Amino acid sequence: MPTKDEVLKALSSCIEPELHKDIVTLGMVKNLAVCGGVVSFDYELTTPACPLKGMMQLEAEQAVKKLPGVTEVQVKMTASVKKDARLGGVLPPGIKNLIAVAAGKGGVGKSTVASNLAVALALDGAKVGLMDADIYGPNQPQMMGVPDWKPVVGEDDKIAPAEAYGVKVMSMGFLMDPDKAVIWRGPMLHGAITQFLKDVTWGELDYLVLDLPPGTGDVQLTLCQTVPLAGSVIVTTPQSIALSDVRKAVAMFKKLNVPILGAIENMSGFVCPHCSKESKIFSEGSAKTLKSSYGVDLLGGIPLDPRVCEASETGKPIVLSHPDSAPAKALRETARKIAAAVSVRNAAAKPLEIKLVKA
Repeated sequence: MPTKDEVLKALSSCIEPELHKDIVTLGMVKNLAVCGGVVSFDYELTTPACPLKGMMQLEAEQAVKKLPGVTEVQVKMTASVKKDARLGGVLPPGIKNLIAVAAGKGGVGKSTVASNLAVALALDGAKVGLMDADIYGPNQPQMMGVPDWKPVVGEDDKIAPAEAYGVKVMSMGFLMDPDKAVIWRGPMLHGAITQFLKDVTWGELDYLVLDLPPGTGDVQLTLCQTVPLAGSVIVTTPQSIALSDVRKAVAMFKKLNVPILGAIENMSGFVCPHCSKESKIFSEGSAKTLKSSYGVDLLGGIPLDPRVCEASETGKPIVLSHPDSAPAKALRETARKIAAAVSVRNAAAKPLEIKLVKA
């Protein structure tokens, strides 16, 4: 029968692929037990949406099975998302990480991507919230299937969010007349964003996804100056001309010292609904330029599929309505890459300052 020390030594040969340290040193092995030839332990990941979960479990099992006397290995995969250390008392204590989804301009599918990323993270077991910070064009109520939900203020003067598909949702769309335009200047926008962050009963969240308005205006500035973001994700399209807008968003986040987790290339190709063949309908080159000129990694490409539009309009994101479709699979994979990038940033634990920039 192997000893616990021998099992830990065997597991120390397993290197966490994103953090580049062995899983024993990282404290990822929990509740280790040896009973006869049966070895059992919990393998605690840094996110339930780990893109390499299966490979990591198999590697750990094989490492222990090599020990003499081991007849069975029982591995329970768990997860504990680390909180962004910079949040401190800035937000309610249950919120661990803020992820901003942004775009240099409108019409690139940013809100559709944001809703699907939030649901994808929830499907993997994460506790997720979705804050529609697009004050002028709040589309998340419809996209998440809760267009008629009305906010309720509790005895603590906090607003209860809507819930859909395992995601808590808050949007200005719940509070405004759909036939009236929001004509607000900076101070009013600042007040709305602050209230959505601090006066909503978000509860325990591993990730709060922020759907930002397009461009580089007051809302983006308010968020970046009010709270530390774990990172930003920029949604773009394949054309090289799209870079003229993307580079402005990149410059803004870098100036405000917000980590850029990467870019998502939406409408990367057209998937024919009849033959399922993918065709390129836009010029290409933006992804390569993003990496070479701006140091922004491409997290994934989401093909254009009519079912994506249909799912958004009917209020059931495509990762749920058509989970086996190419766009859904790409979104699930992209969400896992984002979660992994946040884990890496948190593990580095390098304090980042929020730079105050005059509007």
